Order: sequence, then C-alpha cells, then structure tokens
Amino acid sequence: MTLTPEMTLSTGAITADDAVALAARIGRAAAPHEAAHDRDATFVAEAYAAMAEHGYLRMAVPVELGGLGAGMREVVLAQRELARHSGSAALASTMHLYLTFVQCWRRRRGAPDAVGVLRRIATEGLVMATSGGSDWVSPTTTATEVEGGFRFSGRKDFCTQAPVAGVLSTSATLGPPGPDAVVLHAGVPLSSPGITLVETWDTLGMRGTASHSLVFEDVFVPTEKIVGRRPYGVLTGPLLVAAIHFAPLAAAAYLGVADGACAETARVLAGRGGERPRQLGEMRARLRVAWWALLAAVEEIGPDPAADDDVLATVMTAKRHAVLEARAVVDLALEAVGGAAFFRTSPLERAYRDVRGGPFHPLTPEATLALLAR
Repeated sequence: MTLTPEMTLSTGAITADDAVALAARIGRAAAPHEAAHDRDATFVAEAYAAMAEHGYLRMAVPVELGGLGAGMREVVLAQRELARHSGSAALASTMHLYLTFVQCWRRRRGAPDAVGVLRRIATEGLVMATSGGSDWVSPTTTATEVEGGFRFSGRKDFCTQAPVAGVLSTSATLGPPGPDAVVLHAGVPLSSPGITLVETWDTLGMRGTASHSLVFEDVFVPTEKIVGRRPYGVLTGPLLVAAIHFAPLAAAAYLGVADGACAETARVLAGRGGERPRQLGEMRARLRVAWWALLAAVEEIGPDPAADDDVLATVMTAKRHAVLEARAVVDLALEAVGGAAFFRTSPLERAYRDVRGGPFHPLTPEATLALLAR
C-alpha cells in the first residue's frame, strides 16, 4: 500500500510507521542528487519538491489545522530515516520542523498568531527558517524603535534553507549590546524590503542545506510581530523554547547519517566476503545506545514540555551523546572499509564530513556539560 497524506489524515494523526515510510519516500527522491549537491554546494531542491508533494513539512501541524498530526517521537523517527538517504535534506528540514513544534507549543499557551502560522504551513506550504545559529543569546543585529514597530539591521549567518523560506525566526538587540540590553524575537517575512540573501555556504559538510547569510538593512518589523523579549546574553524566553524543540530533531538527523554509514559499511564488507570486523559490531552498539538515549529523552519531556533548565538539560544531554556517537560511528566506518572510503565517490567520505557539523549546533557538547554542572 502506498502512503499518501490524504490516507493518513482520514485515520487521524500519522503513525510512527507511516512517518518513517514517508521519510523513506522523500529520501529516495533525494538520494540520487546528494553527491552533486555536495560537490557543488547547491540546495537539495529535489528533496524539497518531494516534501511539498507529499506533505512532509506539514507533518507536525495538528490534524485539525490541516497537518499530519505527528508528535515529537514520530518526527524524530522520520528525520533519522530521511538522514540515512540525505543528511542535508534532514538537517535543512529540521529547521522548519522544530519551528513548527514551537508554534504548536505557543498555540497550546494561547498565542493568538500561532494558529494562523500553522494553517499557512499546511495550506500554503510556508517554510520557516531560523537565524538562531548565528544570533543565539547575544545577537549583533540591532533593533531601533520607530513609529509602529522597529527597524532591524545587521547580518544573519547560518540561515538554513534560506532560498525557499518564507519567514525567518530571528532576534535583534534593542539598545547597545551588553547586560542592560533587551533582545526582541520576531518572525520576519523574507519578502520584506531591505532583506538580501548572500550566498556564503561553502563548508566542510552538510553542503546541500543552503545555510546562507541574510543581510537586514532597516527592515521594518511591526510591534505586533514581536513574539517575545528576553535579557541580552541569557538563554530564556522564546530562545529556550526553540532550543528544547530543536535538540531532538538535530540529534536524529546526525544519528541518521551515522546509521546510513553503518548500512553502507555492511554493504561494502558483504561484497568482500570473509569475516566481519569488530568495528561493525561497535558501530551498531554505539548507534543502538545513542538511539535509546534520544527516544528516552523524548519520552521524558513528554508532548508538552516545560520551558525550563531541567527539560533543556534532558534534551541537550541526549543531543550531545548523539552527535558525538555519530562522529565516532562514521570514524569506525572508515576504519572498517579502509582506503575505499577515502575516495570522494564513497558515501562514507561525505558522511565523515557531514557528521562534523553536529557538535557546532548550540548547545555544543562542552556547553552542555557546563549546563549539567550548574
């Protein structure tokens, strides 16, 4: 039986098995183009075309608003499967999917604009992006108060899937940067006058994510589009909610890349015959334990997590373990396969570079340990 979003909607929220099947379909559309996008640092457009066709990016939107009604566990499972085929497609879509969960979280707390955003994702195919990778707790972008709102100016880096996004979840500092400043959070349409995309994404790995830079020049943001405020340099408010929902999906993407590397290793070794090296067993052991940890963290925080340091510590501990184990697993894959994995034609060479991105995402592994120490 072929899965369609319409079939899923007729029976309620999407199941875990159907979510994985849907991700596999997207992955099969993406995989033949993965090497070319990696070579040329071009966007994974074929994957996104398949996502639009089959409703993948509305997976986390509630059914009653036109989505597939997936919870965190289902999306984590799907993202792991998609990353087995295309790490860049999984990581890029993670940025949209976690922001969808943030809107669901806001909707449950009565945010008046959240329903409209979720409906646009489901009915218009709205894609959301974030500048959190460069903004984080101390954005350099400035906000100047004007009549009716604010004007944002500055540069945003690491804006994944920027070429197809319609809205950027971003922030700016009101007043001179420092402990007395206030940070404003807003969703800014990328069609707003004053926004320019600068193609800067030429990196070691995850080269198909098109995580380009966006330059803001006096971009007007109405007061009603400000979704929250927080102290400068402090992980709280909207940014804390975002970090909590981001961590499990990012962890799943990197574990999926490592899972694909494990499968490729097994395939290459089977073609050679003979006894399997112990590295393959260690790869599978590491993947299994990391996956248990991630799913346990998702279960622990539940379907409506609180925005506090305990929840943050739970998901970031799981993410830390996942990205470090993903890196270790792919390293073992190259050891097991040997020199053949050193060629650019090998999927293992690409996986080796892609998993290097994992520890860069906030919270970094060291920052996670500092959080746990506190």
